[in-house]
Amino acid sequence: MYEQQRSDAGPEGAVEHGPLAGFTVGVTAARRAEELGALLQRRGAAVLHAPALRIVPLADDGELLAATKELIDQAPDVVVATTAIGFRGWIEAADGWGLGEQLLARLGGVELLARGPKVKGAVRAAGLTEEWSPSSESMAEVLDRLLEEGVDGRRVAVQLHGEPLPGFVESLRAAGAEVVGVPVYRWMPPEDITPLDRLLDAAVSRGLDAITFTSAPAAVSLFSRAEQRGLLAELVAALHHDVLPACVGPVTALPLQARGVPTVSPERFRLGPLVQLLCQELPVRARALPVAGHRVEIRGHAVLVDGSLRPVPPAGMSLLRALARRPGWVVPRAELLRALPGAGRDEHAVETAMARLRTALGTPKLIQTVVKRGYRLALDPAADAKYADG
Repeated sequence: MYEQQRSDAGPEGAVEHGPLAGFTVGVTAARRAEELGALLQRRGAAVLHAPALRIVPLADDGELLAATKELIDQAPDVVVATTAIGFRGWIEAADGWGLGEQLLARLGGVELLARGPKVKGAVRAAGLTEEWSPSSESMAEVLDRLLEEGVDGRRVAVQLHGEPLPGFVESLRAAGAEVVGVPVYRWMPPEDITPLDRLLDAAVSRGLDAITFTSAPAAVSLFSRAEQRGLLAELVAALHHDVLPACVGPVTALPLQARGVPTVSPERFRLGPLVQLLCQELPVRARALPVAGHRVEIRGHAVLVDGSLRPVPPAGMSLLRALARRPGWVVPRAELLRALPGAGRDEHAVETAMARLRTALGTPKLIQTVVKRGYRLALDPAADAKYADG
């Protein structure tokens, strides 16, 4: 469901709002979704949460038990820990089977590599010490190190993400390693698919300004659902042009980049920097115009008029975007009618929606009525030349 943070009036009637006010952001995370949503809302965003997957622990799974016994009985040369939640889950599952001490003893005697600080923290919390961890949190860097060391004839255990690590296992095997996968948990589609469908519909209809991804499987799941519904091409087009895909890091971005979708990621792969990145990116992408002596900035579901936030109904936003595509030019009623979602053929719907839009903007003179022709944004004369070919 959309959750809109309310703005409060400040001194002299000024409206206090965050940098993401007027924007709607989709959240696909299954874990830490509340934390991410709260960070976004605190900065003014409306949030549409739809977990794209669920994590199924394998503590009772015979596959994980068999892999654990195999590693205890036959020591690996290297163990690669890839996620903090997965590593902790593995140790907890082993404890439940009465194998915890044996597993820790085995891991304490091998070369243990941890992918990034969070995994390093989980390793140390278990009383172990990693031999090395990349600063980039990149599995590619882990792979490069292993290949440089040489893995021919070595036994490498890899804690799996829940989906195959693209190219990682294959590259190790091609270099002569024996690779043992440790499947600590699996990613599965959400039990209730309705929220994900709602997010998908909002994305293809441009009802979202951005979608956040905090895991590669979440992106895979969204694409998979879009394909099932025949919306894959529309989703890719939306992510290319109008809906900003923001990924917590380069590993998460891989499924999007594989489909040619450009992404943005923060330098530090954390939720806070991800939100800060959106605070920088989304306002820059908003259309700002000088209209009737005012600065008008068109955001996803609201407009800033001289810095004051004005929420606008969906029909009004459709009309405003149609006018802003050719600022200063007259847009015929028939064209505006086509821009209205589900308006039918009655041009009276344009007049009704236009009246509500003017009321929402609070400055009626921003939009001029041109008798018997249509409507136009009252672009300031000094800006006419700039937008003459718009």
